[in-house]
Amino acid sequence: MKILDKYLLKSFLVPFFATFLIILFVLVMQALWMAFDSIAGKGIGLFFIFKFLYYTALVVSSQALPIAVLLSSIMALGNLSENYEFAAIKSANISLMRMMRPLIILTLLISILNFLSLNYVFPYATLKQKNLTNNIKKKTPALALIPGSFNTEIPNYQIKFDEKYGENQNLLKKVLIYDLSSKKGNKKIITAQNGKIISEEGSKYMTLVLYDGFYHEEFIPKRRNVNNMNKMPASNATFEEYSFNIDISKFSDDDLEEEKYTKIQNMLSLAQLKDTIPTMKISYDEYLTSKSTSIYLKVNAKELYSQTDSIENYKLDTVLLNNYDLKGKISVLDRAISNVKTTNKNLTTDTKSIQWKRKKLNLYDIEYHNRIAFSLSCLILFFIGAPLGSIIRKGGFGLPMILAISIYVIYFFANTFGRNLAEESSLSAIVGSWISTIVMVPFAFFLTRRASKGMGLFNIDVFLFPITKFLKKSKSLQA
Repeated sequence: MKILDKYLLKSFLVPFFATFLIILFVLVMQALWMAFDSIAGKGIGLFFIFKFLYYTALVVSSQALPIAVLLSSIMALGNLSENYEFAAIKSANISLMRMMRPLIILTLLISILNFLSLNYVFPYATLKQKNLTNNIKKKTPALALIPGSFNTEIPNYQIKFDEKYGENQNLLKKVLIYDLSSKKGNKKIITAQNGKIISEEGSKYMTLVLYDGFYHEEFIPKRRNVNNMNKMPASNATFEEYSFNIDISKFSDDDLEEEKYTKIQNMLSLAQLKDTIPTMKISYDEYLTSKSTSIYLKVNAKELYSQTDSIENYKLDTVLLNNYDLKGKISVLDRAISNVKTTNKNLTTDTKSIQWKRKKLNLYDIEYHNRIAFSLSCLILFFIGAPLGSIIRKGGFGLPMILAISIYVIYFFANTFGRNLAEESSLSAIVGSWISTIVMVPFAFFLTRRASKGMGLFNIDVFLFPITKFLKKSKSLQA
């Protein structure tokens, strides 16, 4: 290896390791801050907290690598240009691409490392982190409750509320509770303006205190028929304060090492995703077929024209209802309205179910293609950072940091935007996953081309020449 190659590798690796560790620390601290309420002061030992940080570091390392490559490439080439070393290299008739060759090989190896990390380390760490976070939340049931949607984690209850607040996040606003402990459906409903969760460490019960609410319970007869159901009374009451205990032994007995989630898309390797996706597609196609067959049978499409029309010789009014008397018209309209309501309800339910299944399938498809696309991000961002560094001629952490963050935000935004569109089936999974690469590759080609030719980021003369030409022409006309 030549002295120049060694020098370039040293100039790149020193800021690379420094920036990688800094970015990794920032991303881990961000994850810790978001999970702080779930961990701090909940009786969780330091061993499990450090384990959470370890798994988090493994998860975000694949995200920190591209940023570190981008920033260190800008800094390395920027320092060479700022110190006129790049000019000296060019004077020795060494092209930019030849100079960057050892860095390209190194970045290619980092991309392979990133691919291996995304394929093996990331799924394992995500599985461990997700289950550990979920089990930590279960140690304090109040933290497992999420505002704005029905919470079904607590056995025999469905709890919904608008807001959770207070120092211990145990105060609730606008509470709605379905008590399912009778195993007979949503027959017991409680609403309240405010609520409070009281739970002691080690206790098998959690006390829920509600204020200013309404209580409704329907009684179920032993023999279920229309007459009995209509005759059975229901209890209704308002209250200023109402409290009851909920058995949470399931929560407190859970082991922090338990792995409940194992088949989520970001917990699977590429090989596992490749095996899972075809099975899911077959299941999805079978579901669509069953729903279309069901609609076909419901409208009796098979029986249309199956028999000779027995009233073809009768003169019928073209307005269908005019062929019936008043009682017949009412009967036909009632039947039609009932069929329309039933069909509309079924279609709404089926549509939501199909959308959910399609979205779930999209998530697995996107994860598969995004793993491959994101592993190339190191190489793509290098071909943006290295030429950009040689053009701006600035090293250090100042301007290179601003440029690196700006470029990565564009890349990350394009990636997120594409994934969201693909998730909603607005784009295919392949296009949605590769859209960030499609956006950045032309930019990398543009910068590499201009840096190779020794040109600036923008040719200002292109914009100034028409203006100066116009000014000279106007002066000559005035003279």
